[in-house]
Amino acid sequence: MASRETVAAAPENARRKPARMKQIIARRLLELAGWKIEGDPPTQRRFVLIAAPHTSNWDFPLMLLFAAAFGLKVKWLAKDSLFWPPMGWIMQWMGGIPVVRSRKLNQVESMRRTFADRKDLVLAVPTEGTRGRTDHWRSGFYHIARESNVPIVPSYLDYGKKRGGFGPPVTPSGDVTADMDNFRNFYAPMNGKFPELSGPICLAEEDADAP
Repeated sequence: MASRETVAAAPENARRKPARMKQIIARRLLELAGWKIEGDPPTQRRFVLIAAPHTSNWDFPLMLLFAAAFGLKVKWLAKDSLFWPPMGWIMQWMGGIPVVRSRKLNQVESMRRTFADRKDLVLAVPTEGTRGRTDHWRSGFYHIARESNVPIVPSYLDYGKKRGGFGPPVTPSGDVTADMDNFRNFYAPMNGKFPELSGPICLAEEDADAP
């Protein structure tokens, strides 16, 4: 008769096999496309993930491929109107979380509660919001991380050297300029697919605090 330990381990192994296969396929696809996978995945179980630079429609599928290649289950936000069946089922399977924009909900508070309810959550939050050039990053990622007491982990797609990976986590201190300096320094050598569309790495709050 199989021991309890063997019986318990079987379902766990069964769950790991598809995840491992997904990771292998993602790595192979990136290699075939000429991309280099750099470094190790973050060790934190809960964090806000930012991806930059964002200048192309290819950035999102590439981000998902890199996440799969590192074995990360990434959740991401999208407007609720995109989640109607059958497309909505696919988006949820891919990690989408609907954002109800038709109601006056506090997105930061909503995400804070989501983090509080989960032991594991990697939440990708758009910083630029569009692939076109912008004067500021959207500050939602910063406030969600600060209110949820979780770090911000920068990820990158450097088209100049066709490499992708993660940077060191940054725990928001409340000193917006000092915290953003970490990201400015980190992303300085990175190039998006269309570098001319990359705007400054700056939050509107920094301009407001400037003398």
